[in-house]
Amino acid sequence: MFDALKRDLDAVLARDPAVHSRAEVFFCYPGFKAVRSHRRAHKAYLKGHYLLARLINFHSYQRTGIDIHPGAKLGQGVFIDHGTGVVIGETAEVGDDVTIYQGATLGGTGKDTGKRHPTIGHGVTVGAGAKVLGPITIGNHVKIGAGAIVLKDVPDNCTVVGNPGRIVRGPATRPEIDLNHGDLPDPVADRVHAIESKLAQLEEEAAEKPDCEKCPRVDCEARKK
Repeated sequence: MFDALKRDLDAVLARDPAVHSRAEVFFCYPGFKAVRSHRRAHKAYLKGHYLLARLINFHSYQRTGIDIHPGAKLGQGVFIDHGTGVVIGETAEVGDDVTIYQGATLGGTGKDTGKRHPTIGHGVTVGAGAKVLGPITIGNHVKIGAGAIVLKDVPDNCTVVGNPGRIVRGPATRPEIDLNHGDLPDPVADRVHAIESKLAQLEEEAAEKPDCEKCPRVDCEARKK
């Protein structure tokens, strides 16, 4: 129990430059309080004390603005930064050393039964306002950009941006925890720039080539070519 508590505290200390001490985290951080309350609620849930589990969850939600269903499985070192509006569904599974920013949702699509929520790998960063929906699997060390809507499985070491989420392959390996969720590629802009470059090239080639059909000279050397 104390090892898990220490790891939850150290996760905040390691990933939030604004924090100054473990005491500050313990008494003042809503994300930390929500995770600790969830661990108690989850134990009650596993023992079949569903009402008690939901009461713990509801009390935590009122205090923190973070709604983690008692049935969700959280790994060690999970850090919910700020946290207001974070929702984690009943069958969600979250790996170790995951960072979740405010407004993120690990939810269902409303049409699934049984396993309805996502499985998140280790070392994943879920950006502010991101929505990961349905019984999908997010690989290890994935970075999900702010506001992304993820509806399909994502392999390891990838970045997901946009709505719907577009998968951009990252480097073969990544830092164990990549918090730089503002450094995101823009695949749509990249494609537009590529089209613009191709059009400019075609316009240059068209300008260099004479329009032989309109040329009145039948003995034109260009026409012969």
